Amino acid sequence: MIFGGNKINGVPFSAAKKTKVSVTHSKRREVAEDDTFTEEDVDGFLLPHNDDLVSSLNVLDFKIKRVLVDPGSSTNIIQWRVLEQAKLIGSIIPATKLLARFNLASVTTRGEILLLLPTNTEGVIKTTLFEVVDDDMGYNIILGRPCLHEMKVAPSINHQLLKFPTLEGIKQIRGDQLMAREMNTISVSISKGKEHAA
Repeated sequence: MIFGGNKINGVPFSAAKKTKVSVTHSKRREVAEDDTFTEEDVDGFLLPHNDDLVSSLNVLDFKIKRVLVDPGSSTNIIQWRVLEQAKLIGSIIPATKLLARFNLASVTTRGEILLLLPTNTEGVIKTTLFEVVDDDMGYNIILGRPCLHEMKVAPSINHQLLKFPTLEGIKQIRGDQLMAREMNTISVSISKGKEHAA
C-alpha cells in the first residue's frame, strides 16, 4: 500500500520513524526480551536504503529464494512453478479466486494449498494457507498478513528483519538486501522494456 502526506495514522512522520516496535506473546501480554528494533539491527547494511524485505525460507524440504514479506498483502501467495518443481501439484485444492493487484489488474488463482512453513529457526513450524498463482510476479512466495499475523511477526523493512515470539524467546529472520536490489533491478528493466514496446 502507498500512503500519502506527511503523517502515518495521524502521527507526524518524524515521530513515527523513531517509534520502537514491540513484539509480545502469551495471554498475559508480557513483553519478551530483545523485542525492539535497534540501530545495531542494521549493521552491515547499505544505508540509506529503500529496499523491499526479501528473504529465503526453507519450505517443502528445500530453500526457496525470492520470498517477499508484504504486510500490505491480504493473502499469502505461492507460484505454481514452485509447487510443480516440488511435485506437489496433486496437493492443490481447486479454488478459483480473483486477486487484485496494486495497479488494479487482476489474476485468477489456480487453487489453494496448505503448507508447513518452517522458518529459518529450528523448531518453529506453522501450517499456512497459500493461494496458488501461475503468473510472472517475480517472487516465488509472498508472505502476506495472514502468515505474519499467525506467527505474530513484527516486520521492519527499514531494519530488513522479521522478529517473532517463540517458546524459546524472540527469533528473527534477516532479509537479503542484495536479493531485494536484484529483484528491483529486474522489475525496473521489465517496466522500461514495456514502455519502449508501446
